[in-house]
Parts: sequence; C-alpha cells; structure tokens
Amino acid sequence: MAISRIPGSAVSTLSFTAILSDRAVNGRPMHTDLGVRRHKFEVSDLSFWYGDKQALFDINLDIPERSVVALIGPSGCGKSTFLRTLNRMNDMIDGTRHTGRIALDGEDVFGRGINLVGLRRRVGMVFQKSNPFPKSVFENVVYGPRVAGENNAARLDEICERCLRQAALWDEVKDRLDDSALELSGGQQQRLCIARALATDPEVLLMDEPASALDPKSTQRIEDLIFELKSAYTIVIVTHNMQQAARVSDLTAFFFQGELVEAGPTDELYTRPKVKQTEDYITGRFG
Repeated sequence: MAISRIPGSAVSTLSFTAILSDRAVNGRPMHTDLGVRRHKFEVSDLSFWYGDKQALFDINLDIPERSVVALIGPSGCGKSTFLRTLNRMNDMIDGTRHTGRIALDGEDVFGRGINLVGLRRRVGMVFQKSNPFPKSVFENVVYGPRVAGENNAARLDEICERCLRQAALWDEVKDRLDDSALELSGGQQQRLCIARALATDPEVLLMDEPASALDPKSTQRIEDLIFELKSAYTIVIVTHNMQQAARVSDLTAFFFQGELVEAGPTDELYTRPKVKQTEDYITGRFG
C-alpha cells in the first residue's frame, strides 16, 4: 500500500476541532500523558491469517494503561480482527495463525502455558450486539463469578450491585433484578453486558462497536460510561463513528487494508494527521 505524507500543518477541512474542544467543557478531557504511561499492551510485528487470507500486516502498537484507544477504518480493514487478537478470541476460528508478539504487562499472550480462561478474565469483551443470557438481570451479572466458583450469596449480591452501578444501570434495574434481562431496552441490555464483563474484575475492556445498534440517547450513555470507566480500566474500542472516537478516545489508530496506517493522540490525529490516507478517511473522501 502506497502511503503518501502530508505537511504537518493542520487540516483546515476537519470539523473535529469543536468536538475536541467540547470534551473539556463536558467533563471529558483526554489524557495528555500517554507518552509516559506504562504500556498495558505492546504489539510487535503482528501479522494474522484466516486460512490463506492475510488480515493483518506487521502491526506495531502500544496501548497505554487506563486510557481509551479507538480503532477506526473502513469495513474489512482488520480493526475487529486486531481487537480479538488481544484476548485470543480468534482462536475459536479454525485455520487461523499469526506471527509476531502481543505482550500484556510484558507477558506474551501467545506464550506457552498461557491460561486462556485467565487471559479472557483479565481482558473482557463487549460485542456489537447486546447478548444478554435468557436469565434474570441478577444472574446475568453474576454469571462469571458463579462459573469461577463464587457461591456466597452476600458476595454475589455485592458484585451485582457494584457492577450495575459501574455500568450506570443500578438505579434503573435495582427493583427488577429477578426479571428477565431480555425485557430490558436495547441500551439497558448493552450496559448489562458491560456490567457482566466487569463482574470478572478485568483489567482491560474490549468493545466492538458497542453503540452501533443504539439510539442517540443510549449512545451518549455508553460514551459517558466509557469515559468514567477509563479511570480504572484500559479500554480498546472499535468504531465506525469517527465523531464518537473523537469524543471518547485518548489515542486513535487508523487501519486500512490490514495495515496500521497511523496512530497517535486523538487530538493530533484528527487535526494534524501525518499520512494522507488518514486525512482522506477522516474527511470522508473514502470509506
């Protein structure tokens, strides 16, 4: 893929400056110390194949702890594949293989002896379509701890309330804990799935377009929640909505045709991209 460079001057056609400025006004300032934060993930020379089809090409990306990293790019560019490599969800697909290294706190997630259950407990996943279990609200939240062997009723009650509060859902469902989760609205179901992911005490949350099927009000609540959670968790989010990436992320990575074209602090990438493909994508010239 030919990559052409553009001058370092600001891209005057971008409309994202106002969004970035509004973040501080709305209580969503972005981290400005990414360069000195410890890396939660270090991805080095990662390539990935589905059978004979190569989906990722030599990806190098450091993900700072307790930050929000947005992965953007057109459909089929590899961002969801990359997201799923971080907790090896792609292992569930026959015929996949990789080269390169993904280190979580310095340990290769593909290393010998890695405990996959433990890895996925540390690195939780929230999918594009909310997928509550056909169980009660309470049983959805405590599912992970129950599977891990937690049977103490008082402890399960505490986990349920804590995680629903973290997911900004407690006040809406505290009197409906025994009701079916399938009776909740779409936005509530997605926040329930976030609460369920939090119940296993993860260090990282992977979110694959968590608001794409939601109405604007529910989307705003998910975005508010993402910002609140980053004080305690590292969050990596795939989104097709570039305005959403500008609203919630500290660092943005632009993927195109399986390659990582450019990554950097969100305010810099949106207003002063270094690569022409990045400018063309975020200004709507393709994608």
